[in-house]
Amino acid sequence: MRYMMLIYKDETAEPPSPEESRRRVDGVWTVIDEATRRGVLQGCEPLAPTSTATTIRTQNGKALITDGPFAETKEQLAGYYIMDCKDLDEALEWAAKIPTCGGPNGCIEVRPLPGLPAREEVIAEAGASSHNG
Repeated sequence: MRYMMLIYKDETAEPPSPEESRRRVDGVWTVIDEATRRGVLQGCEPLAPTSTATTIRTQNGKALITDGPFAETKEQLAGYYIMDCKDLDEALEWAAKIPTCGGPNGCIEVRPLPGLPAREEVIAEAGASSHNG
């Protein structure tokens, strides 16, 4: 099962010291190298700050485009990892190794990636649900 580890951090928090930044970067690369070596890493990247985000919604059939993230929150989505793990326990072990997991200014949300169902399955389910209601 593939899992996405969503990295959240408080963009307004005071930046870490140069030593702490170096420790985090080293920690990130340790996780990336180990996960790559073990064949579980499928991808990972940081995201640009929320000040660069654009949100789009459809309202009354028209696209409504706004600057910034869709919600006001203390922590912002900062990046992600996708790892192919045997189960949730293994995914949580990997998430705990990611340096931004600790401390008061960040957390990691772990979610399974079940994959897209085949188009035929979706069509069959939609047809079955319309006949049951």
